[in-house]
Amino acid sequence: MTSILCLVLTLIKITICVVALTVLMSYTVAWYERANSRPDLIDRRFTTSGVYIAIWLLIQETGCLLLTILLRPFGWLQPKLPTAAEDARPPVILLHGLFQNRSCLFWLQYRLRAAGYQQITSINTPPWRDMEASTEILARKVDELRINLKVDKVILVGHSMGGMIARNYVQNRGGAAYVQGMVTLGSPHHGSKLAPFALSSMGKTLLPGSEFLNQFNSVAWPEETQAVSIYTRYDNIVLPAESSKMGGAQQIELDGMGHTSLLFHPRSLQTVIGALGNIIR
Repeated sequence: MTSILCLVLTLIKITICVVALTVLMSYTVAWYERANSRPDLIDRRFTTSGVYIAIWLLIQETGCLLLTILLRPFGWLQPKLPTAAEDARPPVILLHGLFQNRSCLFWLQYRLRAAGYQQITSINTPPWRDMEASTEILARKVDELRINLKVDKVILVGHSMGGMIARNYVQNRGGAAYVQGMVTLGSPHHGSKLAPFALSSMGKTLLPGSEFLNQFNSVAWPEETQAVSIYTRYDNIVLPAESSKMGGAQQIELDGMGHTSLLFHPRSLQTVIGALGNIIR
């Protein structure tokens, strides 16, 4: 029993170290990217406020990423389908980012329920699927909810790659007729310079200047579907952070949090709730 406990503790320590190192490396690249575009930041890197922000971002992002790893097994469980409720608001579908599953959305889902949204569900989009296959999963879920709940439209909320899947459905798959509004959180609408490190076909589509993104951003966003693009200036995965700005959408910039922290930070979640409130007015 003692040896098993030691093994478990060792695995936990290794996991924490690997996650912390990953976050540190991503922020190192992010700092390099920002400093090259804004040389004035170099003079502030060793100030008290600069060091404090750097340490806080590293701790916060490491903690949030570790939390998603702990929650991951629960994401494999079959989600409960929302049932008809006395709620005039459209159902909400949550979409996770690349290499995650729907478990990372549990806290967001809880906060939305606490805000009065009763018809919420999340779906898994495996990283080995390409963009169109993942979009087809979303399309089937939208049809299922519309039929079962007898509603005309839904609202989509996507974090990172989830936002890109939602956008592809609305913009290129005729989903505008069935989606009242869409909110993206830290989605790489113009790609990310970290995309070459993504070991999946989905990641290749996010190379800045790729054929997919050029075509994606050349198509006008449907006017009948409201869109909100929420992003953080301290994003350590979408580089540069401005790549999260979506044409045709309302832009909301946050600070004091990283890429994964967008799913847990109180200010981020409150911003999502506010954006949904504006969409359904």
